Amino acid sequence: MGEHPSPGPAVAACAEAERIEELEPEAEGRPPAAPEDFDPGNTGYISTGKFRSLLDSHSSNLDPHKREVLLALADSREDGQICYQDFVNLMSNKRSNSFRQAILQGNRRLSSKALLEEKGLSLSQRLIRHVAYETLPREIDRKWYYDSYTCCPPPWFMITVTLLEVAFFLYNGVSLGQFVLQVTHPRYLKNSLVYHPQLRAQAWRYLTYIFMHAGIEHLGLNVVLQLLVGVPLEMVHGATRIGLVYVAGVVAGSLAVSVADMTAPVVGSSGGVYALVSAHLANIVMNWSGMKCQFKMLRMAVALICMSMEFGRAVWLRFHPSAYPPCPHPSFVAHLGGVAVGITLGVVVLRNYEQRLQDQSLWWIFVAMYTIFVLFAVFWNIFAYTLLDLKLPPPP
Repeated sequence: MGEHPSPGPAVAACAEAERIEELEPEAEGRPPAAPEDFDPGNTGYISTGKFRSLLDSHSSNLDPHKREVLLALADSREDGQICYQDFVNLMSNKRSNSFRQAILQGNRRLSSKALLEEKGLSLSQRLIRHVAYETLPREIDRKWYYDSYTCCPPPWFMITVTLLEVAFFLYNGVSLGQFVLQVTHPRYLKNSLVYHPQLRAQAWRYLTYIFMHAGIEHLGLNVVLQLLVGVPLEMVHGATRIGLVYVAGVVAGSLAVSVADMTAPVVGSSGGVYALVSAHLANIVMNWSGMKCQFKMLRMAVALICMSMEFGRAVWLRFHPSAYPPCPHPSFVAHLGGVAVGITLGVVVLRNYEQRLQDQSLWWIFVAMYTIFVLFAVFWNIFAYTLLDLKLPPPP
């Protein structure tokens, strides 16, 4: 390890952050306090003017691309202040490797000019820019994403799930000879992918029910929402994070049905879809002034109308006279389980673009809440059905 001279307060900011980044990664959890000369009140914030003077004084010690990023960070602060922790996080490389490479190896620098003002972009570059404005609330994040996105890997998770759902639907449609309201066919529930309360011990059904849909009207809306919302979110946040939110919504949906609508089966991917869409809509509302997507009010209204229509269809079907009494038609409660996941875990994921989730206290709070719910639902499924002496419909 190299030797460092004892710096003054101003030099300490850059030198300590550089030391954290390049020499002592184990010290990332212990960032230095903001220098007293720049933060006499020890508030954790310094003015952007003083921050700029700090950068100008020590620009020779900084990579020029990093200096541009830090200046862009200062420009993005409308209140005239910058959090010193943001500066340390950036210098200590708390973003992803792709982001680091975009800073160090990118051919273009972040500038004060908005991304929308750039001309001469190719079709793929315009698509990436469009996705950035659809999903990210801060201009600096949009520029970071635009610089770093390589489409490698592509948004494979949502596309793969969608193709599987369509394939299973077509197979069932051919085998049953019915594509509209497949769920009314007497042999529909005999499929081994459907969640059925009598077969709740078969754990795979809590997840595989997403590959069965009530009909083409059910599949169509879910597929449209998955592609229009899920694919752009995956392009920005990655398959791991979006897949986590989606699967968490799916599992929460089936478990919610097993607790709140104990006699009903479950089909469809609405739990996962509603988790993604509700997280995205909540993120837009929480960052309303920063989101620059076009016609956002109209598009939110359309999304809410579509979700309401799908939810209304599910409620109507649940209480419609069943085609296989005494078993009712599939439950609508999975939609609500997905929404609950979206406005908790989903919002934390979407609000922390390329930040480590394990550093976010809200993430651990919602993970604990989700874990408690899953454990409660598991014990409920083991004991409550017997204790309540509930009369379940016969197995299909």
